[in-house]
Amino acid sequence: PGPISAEVTATDYATMLREGRYLASIAKNVAVKVPLTVDGLKTCKTLSDAGTPVNVTLCFSAAQALLAAKAGAAFISPFVGRLDDIGAVGMDLIADIVEIYSAYDFKTAVLVASVRGPQHVIEAAKLGADVVTLPPAVLRQMYKHPLTDKGLEAFLADWAKTGQSILGPETDTA
Repeated sequence: PGPISAEVTATDYATMLREGRYLASIAKNVAVKVPLTVDGLKTCKTLSDAGTPVNVTLCFSAAQALLAAKAGAAFISPFVGRLDDIGAVGMDLIADIVEIYSAYDFKTAVLVASVRGPQHVIEAAKLGADVVTLPPAVLRQMYKHPLTDKGLEAFLADWAKTGQSILGPETDTA
């Protein structure tokens, strides 16, 4: 039921617009995903003015994010892990974007992308990002903790020593 991003493959305005209109026609919850290029921003402006939500992707600077918001983007997708990969601090970009968007009351949602681990998710949440996209491995890392496993193991061992059943001897377990 929530927004689903569907990405154009074209790089020129006319073809991006044609592809974007097609993708938006698939379902009401499709947000058209365009790259942060001049033609991508022009496509964003045209589609968003027509009521189509747009996700502007491949954002690597606050200046780019500002342009996307001004073009009417529903979502901006800054790639934090790719910035970290080249020695920058990706989360600094999230802080800058959230600060700028708050100062000007932009409605563009910050969608943190290229997440490398749970710490990116936590930092994004602390900074006020709206959405995060992450691989399943990172999601699994988020709920796993060795102290949880150890605590559950100790609890179950202690419970087994009591010889009791939570359901009781006369409860139908089927």
